[in-house]
Amino acid sequence: MSIHTENIKIVTTQRVLEMKQRGEKISMLTAYDYTMGRIVDQAGVDIILVGDSASNVMCGNETTLPITLDQMIFLAKSVVRGVKRALVVVDMPFGTYQGNSREAIVSAIRIMKETHCDCLKLEGGEEILESVKRILSAGIPVMGHLGLMPQSINKYGSYTVRAKEEAEAEKLLKDAHILEDAGCFAIVLEKIPAELGAKVAKELTIPVIGIGAGCGVDGQVLVIHDMVGLNNEFSPRFLRKYANVQEVMNNAIKNYVTDVKSGDFPNEKEQY
Repeated sequence: MSIHTENIKIVTTQRVLEMKQRGEKISMLTAYDYTMGRIVDQAGVDIILVGDSASNVMCGNETTLPITLDQMIFLAKSVVRGVKRALVVVDMPFGTYQGNSREAIVSAIRIMKETHCDCLKLEGGEEILESVKRILSAGIPVMGHLGLMPQSINKYGSYTVRAKEEAEAEKLLKDAHILEDAGCFAIVLEKIPAELGAKVAKELTIPVIGIGAGCGVDGQVLVIHDMVGLNNEFSPRFLRKYANVQEVMNNAIKNYVTDVKSGDFPNEKEQY
């Protein structure tokens, strides 16, 4: 008998595939702590990504490169504790899988065992194929990531749109097929032309989730801090802001400071 008492339809890699097959769009957002994970999960998001974008929005780094395996595990453990329904994907951080498939499988197993997450996400195509295959051979589901790959920012030199030229577009399409053939259950496409995103999604049988990849893909992902306006310094074309939480928090904190300094807080009803 199941230990679960709530009637919750858990999102799995198989359910995500079924969503693509019936034409249902897939929603995906990031989360980096218990509270945010619980809020995003309760709101009905299908996939929660514990992204290495935490390096930027949580740690204040300029790139995703500095965040460590230990830090990603700490954040992912916190998120998983708050999630009951969504599929939880964790980014493997820079340096834990590129160029060394033995290190990749050790890192992957450690993430899975210590965080209790559902699957992992890796950036790259043919170049990391050996690591992808080794991780998959251990029974760990893998989500790919092509297009703009933030862990390769020093190679690109900027965060401009990728795969605008024919050669890079052809390589991206080839890499997408390579990842699907290897056994990846889904792929994220970041900041590429919408026409190319639609083409990849049409050719692949696995779900293709976009961030700045147009509306022709199977789902969308955004960074939660950007989407709710906690971070108002980042405004790319693909971002739609659904709230201005930064303004709400600023006003609340200013009112708190005013009430404390005036002696209005706490009042008689707010003390023992």
